[in-house]
Amino acid sequence: MSKSAVKFLSLILICVGLILTFTALMPIIQYELLVSPTLERREFLSPVSNTTPKPSGPRDYTKASTWFDGYPLPSVNYQIKHYKLSIPKLKIKDAVVEVGGEDLTKSLIHFGGTALPGKPGNAVIFGHSTILQLYNPNNYMTIFSYLPTLKKGEDLFVEYDGITYTFKVEEMFEVKPDALQILEQKDDNSYITLVTCVPPGTYLRRLIVRAKIVPYKR
Repeated sequence: MSKSAVKFLSLILICVGLILTFTALMPIIQYELLVSPTLERREFLSPVSNTTPKPSGPRDYTKASTWFDGYPLPSVNYQIKHYKLSIPKLKIKDAVVEVGGEDLTKSLIHFGGTALPGKPGNAVIFGHSTILQLYNPNNYMTIFSYLPTLKKGEDLFVEYDGITYTFKVEEMFEVKPDALQILEQKDDNSYITLVTCVPPGTYLRRLIVRAKIVPYKR
């Protein structure tokens, strides 16, 4: 192969590499420029008390127990282990939520110790996100990638113990990854909190989507 051909091939490979890099970074740039500025970024003044030592080394974020440094999943015995979540806006239909589960590659995870859907309190559900090019609403490793596109007033549906509940999005905001306050409970009504990492494909911050139950009308 001649030197000119080698140079041409090298140039092509560099261009392809730059295009792939730009394609991967563009959703992150778009999120930071267009979406993040529209969200409140909450800074909690005092952390939830926790004296458990923080783990060292890289964390496996496919395991729910690693999402909060040094905060173990509460051990709770639930009679119902699974329920379903649907978000029409995101084309998510009957996604499985494992109550008190661990493996985020197989389902969404309902964080142990938080309220159950339809009951007073705050049901907290974790899901993965990634770069938008890899999004698949049926893949639990990418299922929440488009969560930032939800708007206040949009509906979520939960099928739990044979009953379908409707929740309406009330607020969306960002927090730091160690913000345990998103797990806090209040018993004035039934809430669902959806949690994923943002910008999609990173672990820099967490997006919180909080929805309130819509009263059943006879």
